[in-house]
Amino acid sequence: MARARTIQIFLPDGNPRGVKIAEITNRTVQAVFIPRASVDFALSRDELNNVGVYFLVGESEDTGKPLVYVGETENCASRLQQHNKSKDFWQYAIVMISKTKSFTKSCVKYLEWYCHQQAQKAGRFALENGTQPKEAHLSESRAADLLDNFNDIKILVSALGYKIFDAIEKPTDDDILYCKGKGAIGTGKYTEDGFTVFKGSTCSLKPTKACASALKKKRDVLCSNGILLEQDGYWVFSEDYIFGSPSTAACMIMARNANGWKEWKYKNGKTLDEVKRQG
Repeated sequence: MARARTIQIFLPDGNPRGVKIAEITNRTVQAVFIPRASVDFALSRDELNNVGVYFLVGESEDTGKPLVYVGETENCASRLQQHNKSKDFWQYAIVMISKTKSFTKSCVKYLEWYCHQQAQKAGRFALENGTQPKEAHLSESRAADLLDNFNDIKILVSALGYKIFDAIEKPTDDDILYCKGKGAIGTGKYTEDGFTVFKGSTCSLKPTKACASALKKKRDVLCSNGILLEQDGYWVFSEDYIFGSPSTAACMIMARNANGWKEWKYKNGKTLDEVKRQG
């Protein structure tokens, strides 16, 4: 069960959109969040002259899906310089180090492997790694300590705005929302991330004439990337997919302009608007 935590964030240059140094109070893992435009400033910080595991995050220009590269290094500053010259996709880097300098090369190789595994399992980000990291051989006790460190890494990365390791939660029956139109049936859940439409939901095949052009383009992108597959006269979601709003999700299901707050309903018939906004 999740418990209360206190996270301290330091802004070394005073810019809330620049480099951030975050840590859970009384824990040893420290996160350095680096916008790509602030790499030069970050490289001047002593924190990066350290052994660490890191994440490069960005977005695919073709699919619009979030991307992450998971890596490890004995010198974070040197590796970040290399990636700034050689990799185009990333916009932000999150570097994880030990404040007590307790991470060794074997430690971060183990964390790289485990982080990659957990990011793949969560399925929120596409992995940009060309090869699968290999598990480092450590003692059982050291591996247990690193798994504890990973829990802190997971919390810090999420607190900085990137749910790389958080699987999409499956709701209870009472939490599931339904949207219907022209025989299509969508199921989903409203969360802090937006609106998740669940795998297996169906969409009307042809959009109406009044359907917004932006919606048509969005649908084309989902189709071209295999997220929507044609089946039995409908488009079918091949995986869970997070939309920015309930309305965008409803429009996709119904193939027309729609107010998602009114179209998404719980099994008791109440709308999302009635439950979440009218209270």
